[in-house]
Amino acid sequence: MTNTAYPLNKVRFPRTNSESFSKTLHQRINAYFKERSINPKANSAMFFKTISMLAIYFVPFIAMFVFNPGPWAVLGLFAIMGLGMSGVGMSVMHDAAHGAYHRSPKVNDFIASSIYLISGNLTTWRLQHNVLHHTYTNIEGLDDDLDTRGLLRLHPDQPLKKRHKYQVWYAPALYSLLTLNWVTMKDFAQLIRYQKTGVAKMSDEKLRKEWIKLIYTKVIYFTLFLVLPLVFLNVSWFIPIIGFIVMHAIAGFVLSFVFQLAHVVDHVEAVHLPENGEPMEDEFMAHQLKTTSDFARRSKLVGWFVGGLNFQVEHHLFPHICHIHYPALSEIVKKTAKEFGLPYNEHQTLAEAIQAHLRSLKNYGTMKMA
Repeated sequence: MTNTAYPLNKVRFPRTNSESFSKTLHQRINAYFKERSINPKANSAMFFKTISMLAIYFVPFIAMFVFNPGPWAVLGLFAIMGLGMSGVGMSVMHDAAHGAYHRSPKVNDFIASSIYLISGNLTTWRLQHNVLHHTYTNIEGLDDDLDTRGLLRLHPDQPLKKRHKYQVWYAPALYSLLTLNWVTMKDFAQLIRYQKTGVAKMSDEKLRKEWIKLIYTKVIYFTLFLVLPLVFLNVSWFIPIIGFIVMHAIAGFVLSFVFQLAHVVDHVEAVHLPENGEPMEDEFMAHQLKTTSDFARRSKLVGWFVGGLNFQVEHHLFPHICHIHYPALSEIVKKTAKEFGLPYNEHQTLAEAIQAHLRSLKNYGTMKMA
């Protein structure tokens, strides 16, 4: 059951030793970059991808006002923006929010601020994703990515409800609401909850400034992407509203599915919180291997669009490294995991990963609590 108090101090990972998987892998990854004189942050290919993703998002938006097309064209342009929104989130904002885009924290923060243009909030994102999800991956009660307030059951420790029997059918519809929830409710609720539970440790002054930023960025977002189309496009008033919803439905659907394919699939571990203050069974990086899965590693198209999130194993092991390097690093990770008798979870294709996620939804929908 979800523990809203976030007992972060109850989770202790065993220390590594000189012959551990973690130490060996770190040495090999560091050697890879040093021997080739490669910067582990963004390169020219990443810069091109950044421009491309921003263009997919903003060019259709600008085209609406330049050409003032008919209603069906407006809806089509909003649909393309939905793909662009998800692309910016996965391929641009995500790396920068982890400090993986550039060596300069200021540059990373600037690039990560693109989240405000795709309906999110950087502070709550980093708390949910960087802190809770990356540190406590697939641990019920701590990994906030598992918490759907009972709408879905994504872990065997969560209470089983009658509706969960059908979640494999209605989950995709809920996924499409992800970013609409972010822009309207989730960021506000999370800021309150994280401050109360101690996940966010802010002074009163810093919290006040964060609330001001949260409110005015939401106002700017709604003004840009909803109010301006309502006022200036030569279409019926309901067309921009429908387009806005379509854009978010596409972005939410893509983002949700991509993230779920890495952790809620039928061969990764759903971890239980240890009792009586006992340490976790595995060291931190071994825990990440067991709770995460790659998919479609050989597909350049999938990898390009999802920002390397199909290499989630590598991302969870090295979130500070730009995803543009993950294809090469994956071979090192896979080889090292095999040497230490650890799993390297992956699905060969996107279709296989989707099927595995749907199987997990079906199983968790009927499985009794662990």
